[in-house]
Amino acid sequence: MKKRILSGMRPTGRLHIGHLFGAIHNWAKLQKEYDCYFMVADWHALSTRYMDPSNIKQDIFEVVADYISGGIDPNECTFYVQSHVPEIAELHLLLSMMTPVAWAERCPTYKDQVQALGQDIATYGFLGYPILQTSDIICVKGEVVPVGQDQLPHLELAREIVRRFNRLYGDVFPEPQSKLTEFPMVPGTDGRKMSKSYNNAILMSDDPDTVWKKLKHTVTDPQKIYKGDPGRPEVCNIFYYHKLFNTKERCCQIEGECQSGSLGCAADKKELYEKLLEYMKPVYEKRKELEENPKIVADLLEKGGERARATVRQTLKEVKEAMKINY
Repeated sequence: MKKRILSGMRPTGRLHIGHLFGAIHNWAKLQKEYDCYFMVADWHALSTRYMDPSNIKQDIFEVVADYISGGIDPNECTFYVQSHVPEIAELHLLLSMMTPVAWAERCPTYKDQVQALGQDIATYGFLGYPILQTSDIICVKGEVVPVGQDQLPHLELAREIVRRFNRLYGDVFPEPQSKLTEFPMVPGTDGRKMSKSYNNAILMSDDPDTVWKKLKHTVTDPQKIYKGDPGRPEVCNIFYYHKLFNTKERCCQIEGECQSGSLGCAADKKELYEKLLEYMKPVYEKRKELEENPKIVADLLEKGGERARATVRQTLKEVKEAMKINY
């Protein structure tokens, strides 16, 4: 039998090409090799957006539309919204009764985010974020979790909670193992990490005119001022994007042409624009279909929620029996 994977993402609105190459393409491969459960973590979004959660519902649609248009097939995986499976919250409550506070407090994300975002997020819910995350994983008995190197401390805490539970009540949960994944850091149009908060992102849903406007203002080699000047492709964002959307052979040619000065930045951007639109055409078409028929997304999430809920109900039944609270 296939091993089971759990992964998810908070609904933060429309996704960008960094998400496409950093996560969605990877998930599309995993769904063919594993029994995949992919979750939209709307409760986790509340941990930082509790003061104004009004956009979360629309953001769920935006994220799911990007997932599906990017290649995630709901027929090959279980795809659901976290809050549609209330048993996750019940398991989180039970786990919180046996998890030492010090374990949650030492989570690096908690300290870093409170320092960065201020005391407004120093809430009970944000402190308990890693315990809820553990519930997300083990409620479906996830055996494998795809993570980047920076997320390993979160997964290790989940493993500690599982070990403590199994020691206290008997072996109910497998210890989730990490599947280290290289999430490429796609640069934004200004050279920093691509992020909507930096206003430097090319969205998966951007129309062609918007894409071209963004590419025209994308940072290139600051030392290449005129077309004939020799350039440095290794510091040019446009060349990085070529490596995503163009062929290896053409990238090698572009590298040489840029270094020799025979390729100007304007022509380079124009070629990238055409290659990007060609690559993204099926993504645009699928997303347009979903935008015109939002009920498709609603129905998929309803069916996925039902499948996930059936799995989690069975897990919760086993948990209560092990804890001897199934009265």
